[in-house]
Amino acid sequence: MPCVALLGLCAALAACAAAWRPAHPAVAVLLIGPLLACARLGVRATLTTAAWAVALAVAVGGVRHVGAGPQLAVEYLVLFGGGLTAVRIARREAAGSAGLRRLGEVAQVAQAALLRPVEARFGDIDVHTRHHCAVASETVGGDVYAVANTPYGLRVFIGDVRGHGLDAVCVNVAVADGFRDLAYVTADLTELAVRLDARIAPVLGPEDFVTAVFAEFAPGEVRLVNCGHPPPLRVGAHTKVLTPVTCSLPLGLGCTPTQSRYWMQSGDRLLLYTDGLVEARDASGAEFPLFDRACGALSRTLPWEALDRLYAEVTAHTGGPLRDDVALVLCESASALGAHRAAPANSAPQAVVPKRGSNATDAR
Repeated sequence: MPCVALLGLCAALAACAAAWRPAHPAVAVLLIGPLLACARLGVRATLTTAAWAVALAVAVGGVRHVGAGPQLAVEYLVLFGGGLTAVRIARREAAGSAGLRRLGEVAQVAQAALLRPVEARFGDIDVHTRHHCAVASETVGGDVYAVANTPYGLRVFIGDVRGHGLDAVCVNVAVADGFRDLAYVTADLTELAVRLDARIAPVLGPEDFVTAVFAEFAPGEVRLVNCGHPPPLRVGAHTKVLTPVTCSLPLGLGCTPTQSRYWMQSGDRLLLYTDGLVEARDASGAEFPLFDRACGALSRTLPWEALDRLYAEVTAHTGGPLRDDVALVLCESASALGAHRAAPANSAPQAVVPKRGSNATDAR
């Protein structure tokens, strides 16, 4: 990848960070540029790209008129420290260090910058995330997730890019940035999936695709669009695997998304995950029984304890570290979203007449 293209990529990421709605722009994502440079180009190109990324980050702060608060300071430290690491890796590569191992290190750093943990409340929904890298893997997987608190409600995305390594990370960046950009300006959830599919098409190879779930939270319910991804699990008074009525192909393969709607009562938890969880196998080859094992684990009082317990359950099933990455997103209805109990029957999610590209689904 030519240096000019990387400089352009950094400029595009900076524009996204400047336009992103949260108070503190995510300038650390600019680290993708220097990391790609150190893996594919020389020391001089890496140094140039790192300096350009830092300059763009300072410019984004100026455009957004953001003060040097603790969150933004952490973003700058991650970017500056990661840039120095990229330059050091490039120097070691030039000195004859093991290239494949260094590429794996670069991909892991890039993925860690992209999949930063989330533990926050957005309105009535608590969101907690975990990402576990496969210890035995020589590279990184294609897991990606993103959260956007939009005018249309909280929206959560989780996906899995086909493939591994830096190529998958590049697609992850395009997917996450595209979701954040489109989530704020696209009212319909199915249209959001269609527009994201078109947005990432230029960066997908002939055999690339992205399985994905889009979730949108409203009082008393959650709306889901599933594009070839493992179905979410709702745990609570009515535990259920939220399998879509109509299946869609993944993004990149001509997806035809439809929307389904389900109840989310006070205290309910919604687990979104990547296939590394359900495809984890024991010594006999049996896959992890998510429905049977997750209910007890996710009933833990604190959500982060629930996620840690679930991961302990799956590693106990496999008898050791997993062979694939696992991303987990746990969303909990934090307040009394019980308005649907008093609402007339024609306002319940399953009673709504579905519009084109939508499925109204019984949440019970």
